[in-house]
Amino acid sequence: MIKKRISKLRSKFIKYGIDGYVIPKNDEFFSEYSNKDRLKFISNFTGSAGYAVILKNRNYLFVDGRYTIQSKIESGKHFKILDYFRIINTSVFKNLNLGIDPTLFTSKQIKNFFLKNNKITIIKENLVDKISKIQNKKKSSFYSIDKSIAGESHHKKVSRVSSFLKRNKYDYLFITAPENVAWLLNIRGYDSPTSPIPNSNLLLTKEKHVFLIVEKNKTTKLLKEKKLKQNQIVDPRYILDFFKKLKKGNILIDEKTCSLYLEKLIEKKLKITKKEDPIYILKSIKNNIEIKNMINTHVIDGVALTKFIYWIKNLKKLNITEVDAQNKLEKIRRMNSKYLFPSFNTIAGSGKNGAIVHYRATKNNTKLLKRNEIFLCDSGGQYRFGTTDVTRTICFGNQNKNIKNIFTNVLKGHIAVAQTDLNKKKTGKLIDKDARKFLKKDHLDYSHGTGHGVGFFLNVHEGPQAISKSNSVKIQKGMILSNEPGYYKKDKFGIRIENLVYVKKIGRKLGFENLTLAPIEKELINFNLLTKQEKNYLFNYHLKVYSKISPFLNRNEKKWLASFI
Repeated sequence: MIKKRISKLRSKFIKYGIDGYVIPKNDEFFSEYSNKDRLKFISNFTGSAGYAVILKNRNYLFVDGRYTIQSKIESGKHFKILDYFRIINTSVFKNLNLGIDPTLFTSKQIKNFFLKNNKITIIKENLVDKISKIQNKKKSSFYSIDKSIAGESHHKKVSRVSSFLKRNKYDYLFITAPENVAWLLNIRGYDSPTSPIPNSNLLLTKEKHVFLIVEKNKTTKLLKEKKLKQNQIVDPRYILDFFKKLKKGNILIDEKTCSLYLEKLIEKKLKITKKEDPIYILKSIKNNIEIKNMINTHVIDGVALTKFIYWIKNLKKLNITEVDAQNKLEKIRRMNSKYLFPSFNTIAGSGKNGAIVHYRATKNNTKLLKRNEIFLCDSGGQYRFGTTDVTRTICFGNQNKNIKNIFTNVLKGHIAVAQTDLNKKKTGKLIDKDARKFLKKDHLDYSHGTGHGVGFFLNVHEGPQAISKSNSVKIQKGMILSNEPGYYKKDKFGIRIENLVYVKKIGRKLGFENLTLAPIEKELINFNLLTKQEKNYLFNYHLKVYSKISPFLNRNEKKWLASFI
């Protein structure tokens, strides 16, 4: 099927005079998770980031370290798999005329990825859409979330951002990331399979005027709620006319999410400055109400996950598949009325599949769990007032010393991050080293970051904050991040321990407080490798889990959970 699709795509090359065509993972809103996955259609690759380059006689798929194994399994038959960094100013292919859809790329991407050695041809229609039957999801109306959930009115947020524009002498801010539109207006939508994203753009003026650029059928509820007026809605089909009517001035755009197509429209009328959208940092610092709602969300989610771990570890016969396991967890989560849908596709990998960092089991691709293998389960949920993301590595019998030692060193890294003094180590770059140091003593490491930012009832992956080798963003009070060191042995097993944490004042220090409430597999710990301080941390963590979760468990579940203390 993939071969046939590629052949159909190549048949379009002559018409446009191109030697190849580039297909990114993202849609026109640069979302990580989209209902319109062109990259999957053409390559069968299901990861959250990557680029395909289809040439006349060869196909390339560029992915990062998270997807090296997965991409070879899913796409290796038809594509040469290369590390993502090889695409930057690539010399893999030279002197070619490459076609692109300008709505799916930024000018920065084009410059960095292709222009050094190749020519770019802008094609106004998407060639994958021409050969596919990918349909956009039915358009549902956006809706507002209450101040009791968001913690701050949209009027106050608009005032804050408009003040920023005045101070920095900008006339306009063009918001092209839908999650930032969602934050500013306190609205949500149904345009992503795993996030309540309202796909839209927005223009904000220094005078606090708001213009939402979106199909009008998505604004029915907003107009009824009087969140916006009719004259504040701009039909995307007439966006050029809209920009033409604006007074001349300076406009701030984010070069990571403003497409080449939109940039070309804007530059005809306005003076462009390219900087990070200020909403990213504002959004990353959660207010007290958002934190409170996230705490409550994680109690609900913690109950579901604890019940799941108890269930799977106490099965008399382990006659279930990876899909059975993830379906069971989803069923337990759905028992709570506040649960809406998963915050990402669940990663449930047993044995060698656990080594595939973003593995996804399906009905046609699943394996039975085995007692002699460890099971990695990474999952999360979108609730009415919060977002969760948690990973637990589970065993069903005795494991060898090597696996226990590796798990324990991952745990030591996890604890080191959790106990970080943020007055001393203020960036994710500095914290990341602590997470890896115990593994590195044995010459081991992992290819992904140690932690990512997390949104409030929005994207499970949120910037600019992160715990990684290169992130230098200052970690601030109110930020939420994941703490997820791991280790992956190809064709053998995967280990990851992930909690969400938020930043708070702890005495005079700034530090992390756990949000996630679920037991950590004690049967995989070599307690001889833990210091007294680390043992105390583990004791106190499980004491907190028990105190918060046990009131919602039955007698057997409660007794089992108590054994972790």
